[in-house]
Formats: sequence, C-alpha cells, structure tokens
Amino acid sequence: MYQSTTLEERLAALVRSSAELMAALSAARSLGLGSWCIGAGAVRTLVWDALHGHAVPTPLADVDLVYYAPDAPPQRDPQLEARLRMAMPSLAWEVTNQAHVHTWFMREFGREVAPLLSLEDGVSTWPEYATCVGVSLEDGDAIRVIAPHGLEDLFALRVRHNPARADIDTYRQRVASKRFAQRWPLLVIASLQ
Repeated sequence: MYQSTTLEERLAALVRSSAELMAALSAARSLGLGSWCIGAGAVRTLVWDALHGHAVPTPLADVDLVYYAPDAPPQRDPQLEARLRMAMPSLAWEVTNQAHVHTWFMREFGREVAPLLSLEDGVSTWPEYATCVGVSLEDGDAIRVIAPHGLEDLFALRVRHNPARADIDTYRQRVASKRFAQRWPLLVIASLQ
C-alpha cells in the first residue's frame, strides 16, 4: 500500500541522508542554545541538489546557524562561530542572533527594521520563500523543521521574492550572484521586475 509522506518528512529524510549536515547539526546542538536552527542555503542546496539528481553536493559558501537569545551580548556570535570552526573547520560558519538583527540592519542594508520576536520570525524574513527554512537536531536526534512559509516553494523548485526585509534589488542580486538558474536549471524563478 502506498503511504504518503509529508514535505516535512521528506526534508527530514534528506537531512538524515547528509552526513555533513548531520555532523553540523550535532556540532550546533552541542552549543546548548535554546532556540536555534541551521537554515537558508544549507537546507535549500540539499533539497535542490536532491531534486536535480546531483551526485556531488553543491559546495556551500557558508553554513548559517541562527538562534534567538534577546539577553545574549552581541560578541557571543563570533565566540560561537569560533567554537563551531574548532568542531568542524571544513565549514564556513556564520552565526547570527536573530534578536540583534535590527541593531545592524540599517548599517548593512540601509533601512531600519523592527526587532524580531522569535527564531521563527527571523527565518520568515529571509529573501526568498524557498530559503525561509531551517532545521535543528533535538535531544533524541529528532529533526525539527522550521518553515514559517511552508515547504511548498522549496520542493516545487520555485524561487519567489519575500519582501519582508529584502527589497527587489537585493532579490535580483541574490538570484544572479548565487547562480540559481545555472546550478539548478529546473527552478522556476519568479519575475525579477
């Protein structure tokens, strides 16, 4: 008898199939953060490579570990990055406390934004809906999926601009610089207008 699988279950199975991502999740879990995930490109690339049948994984520019800790000092992010680099030096780690994003967003992107209220709130603002996905490794090794906009765009190979924080120019630049269409030719990329 055929048994349907949810997109969340499919994603968890893909994560489990990646020794490198599982090791990264284990390293991240060892930091003891309360609310965290590895997301964005690491997850998107894993899924799109699988859906394109790529035998060799696309190299990652970085691995984004995001967490939410309003009381943590800003210098905690580089300290956590250093610990992760010691645990897995082969990965380019980028650690960001979502509770502090509003303090540097103006400097980095030229506009003021309201503080984020949770990890999920932060993930929901990433530039493309297909990228607004994170995974974490819970005690007992259960995979937790964080997908505030769902997983449909990710698994449908659909790239659409999320206007929550990224303007259309940022979206255009990302689509071009990340070479989405060249790396994954089955993608349907929403108009850049």
